[in-house]
Amino acid sequence: MKTRFQILITGLAVFFFLGSAKPTFFADDTAVVINKIKIEITGVSTVGKYNCSNTFAAKDTVYVNSVKKNVFNTEIKMSNFDCGNKIMTKDLQGTVKVKQFPNSTVSITDIKQCGKNYKCRLSFYITDKTLKYKDFILYNTDDKIQGTLNLKFSDIELEPPVKMAGLIKVKDDIVINFSLYKN
Repeated sequence: MKTRFQILITGLAVFFFLGSAKPTFFADDTAVVINKIKIEITGVSTVGKYNCSNTFAAKDTVYVNSVKKNVFNTEIKMSNFDCGNKIMTKDLQGTVKVKQFPNSTVSITDIKQCGKNYKCRLSFYITDKTLKYKDFILYNTDDKIQGTLNLKFSDIELEPPVKMAGLIKVKDDIVINFSLYKN
């Protein structure tokens, strides 16, 4: 009788222990707190390279491997880009039609761990076009998460600026780097 009682108690203890154990094949939800965003647009013209950037505070949390809230959206004021030169800044704002389309939007969804980095779906809305990327890689460092888009002005149906009767021409290829800075 005593042996049966010990087996019953041991069996119940094992049942409760294993019954409350979390499966190890599911990754834990990870929360990454974002406090600042920096967007850089770089390219080349006939007179050299250019770099236009926009940095702004944005408090949000990115949840990785979560089924609850796995979306990060941010609105980007296109008029806040600075190219380090008033003429270039004005040209960029004219090219992306700031008066007609004052804001762009970046949406990151379905964020999953991919080794040290993350994989997600990215939607980038600029002017009246939406570019969608599946399995977009976000690189993870100690202080930020960053990604890079290589595209052309023609991908978003825009004309690269041409100045001084064609003497200065901006190449069609542009690179958009964005960084989500962690707390």
